Amino acid sequence: MSSARSRILDTATRLFYAEGIHTVGVDRVIAEATVAKATFYHHFKSKEDLVLAYLTTEYERQKALLGGAPGVGVERIEAILAKLAEVSVGPGFRGCPFLNAAAEYADPDHPVRHVVDDYRSWYRDLMRDSLKASGRPNADQKADLLLLVRDGIAVAGGLGDKDAVQAGVRTALAAV
Repeated sequence: MSSARSRILDTATRLFYAEGIHTVGVDRVIAEATVAKATFYHHFKSKEDLVLAYLTTEYERQKALLGGAPGVGVERIEAILAKLAEVSVGPGFRGCPFLNAAAEYADPDHPVRHVVDDYRSWYRDLMRDSLKASGRPNADQKADLLLLVRDGIAVAGGLGDKDAVQAGVRTALAAV
């Protein structure tokens, strides 16, 4: 990735996450990334392309972080939920970038929503496969529950409710 493209994407990531996607215009990203408008459009055809790159990069980052969690089966789920809980109550946490993007793009057929749906399917599959590795029954239903727990961790953490996050993690682990 070129240095200019990287600066644009890093700037957009910071701004989109902190302030919201629709709130931040291309001109602001260009100014804060200190690139020329032509350079921006050389790397991204539109703001939508930039938004998709932002979410795709976040998806890959989370896949590496969560997919590489230690342990097997339920131990892996415990490690993932512990990491999510830790991040969600940390400084600068503003919720899940995928849930935030979904809230801004209501049309389920929009390409942004496809990235969100892909991420959520990946997470659900990760939970299901970990449950199956532990020989847990009803892995599909429990994976759905763990996706909801993940969403709850993101929301409660974003609201600063550390106790709710910890209680949710304990309840989810007891359920699986």
